[in-house]
Amino acid sequence: ETEITGVTNLVYKHNGLEVAQKLTDVQHRNYGLIIASLNDHLDEHNCLEAVMLKGKAGEVQRIADSLISTRGVKHGQFVATTTGTTL
Repeated sequence: ETEITGVTNLVYKHNGLEVAQKLTDVQHRNYGLIIASLNDHLDEHNCLEAVMLKGKAGEVQRIADSLISTRGVKHGQFVATTTGTTL
């Protein structure tokens, strides 16, 4: 499969259902494909987390889907792009 890179954006309520820990667990299980993550406290209740991934398209999409479908995530979106090597 083609190697891609992308960002998964997640909004979740930080004090409910231990969402932050669940998201961290997914990232640790897939550490080889996670480039970085960034967390921002949007307000007293909501967090935005951006998780950057790089790897084979199918694997990256699987991880993004897993993060987005984590119970407690209010909104999630994956944006994929090229690694630039074929441009």
